[in-house]
Amino acid sequence: MDIRNSEKIFSYLEKIHARFEQISAELSLNETTRQQKKFRELSRELFALKPLEGKYHQLKKVRQRLNDAESMAAAAEDGEMKELIREELSLLSGERETLIGEIEILMVSNRGEDSRNAFLEIRAGAGGDEASLFASDLLRMYTRVAERKKWQAEIISTTLSGIGGIKEAILYVKGSEVNKFLKFESGVHRVQRVPSTEASGRIHTSTVTVAVLPEAEDVEVEFNPKDIRIDTYAASGPGGQHVNKTESAIRVTHFPTGIVVTCQDEKSQHKNKEKALKVLKARLFEHEKHKQEESIALNRKTQVGSGERSEKIRTYNFPQSRVTDHRVNGRNFNIGSIIDGDLDDLVAELSESHVRALIEKKISGMIA
Repeated sequence: MDIRNSEKIFSYLEKIHARFEQISAELSLNETTRQQKKFRELSRELFALKPLEGKYHQLKKVRQRLNDAESMAAAAEDGEMKELIREELSLLSGERETLIGEIEILMVSNRGEDSRNAFLEIRAGAGGDEASLFASDLLRMYTRVAERKKWQAEIISTTLSGIGGIKEAILYVKGSEVNKFLKFESGVHRVQRVPSTEASGRIHTSTVTVAVLPEAEDVEVEFNPKDIRIDTYAASGPGGQHVNKTESAIRVTHFPTGIVVTCQDEKSQHKNKEKALKVLKARLFEHEKHKQEESIALNRKTQVGSGERSEKIRTYNFPQSRVTDHRVNGRNFNIGSIIDGDLDDLVAELSESHVRALIEKKISGMIA
């Protein structure tokens, strides 16, 4: 246990405690209870801080007991007494270490967002037809992830390419801690392989962008109905005569942000509208979150970049049968397992490095 790190964490908890006390005082004011939105926001923040507030008091007590035991050890002259105190010090040090580990997990967990369902937006980037075919492969990969995790996966919207690939698709995934697992998929995915249309056997490099948007709750996203326009049109693509003859497809435009959502996969106009509004709420939630967190660059453009080949989080090298995630140093993964949706080992490594980085930032005061 790095004692200096322990001291930094305790200083961080003291700030959490001060904020907890401040919010508690504000919530007790009549003025605050009359402002429903402010009351809701403060209550939500207080709830989020409560676990760390509890750990602060536990750690404070353990530190005090350690200090008392160390003072007794320094003053003790009897050998048997010193041995008893040393045993007590060892037990308390172990208790402190366990507490610090629990605190570190709480410091970086976002219980609200981690537990959410998520929308995955998959778009073909650089590489033309081959990029659209790989986008189709990634859609299948995430569907397999959902099957392995016993989650529900539903395709909200797809736009097909001319050769049976996907220009873009939106996948809705519902289940336990979906966003906690899938959030590491945001970014540019690069593929290196010989396309089926390549007669000379030359390896092509293409990209697909993936954005992971946690599902928003109704109470978190409010928009004026006057700020949106809903257009209907005849859907295109597979679906038979019904798709071509009825205006079942929906396009929702949100004027203040310029966000546009389309949905045409359902035969029912009502169902397409319901799905499109769900996606709109998720994008608006992400939009507001990015405005609040602009200082740490969590905007959507940062997630996926421009889709150029040079911007990547992961490379799928088919000739060498390996996947390289550029955020994990010194290790490659089996491409067959990854494409079949077995991401557990990869996500575990990404999660561990992410946790360590966040903890360092928090205890260094880089994140309030």
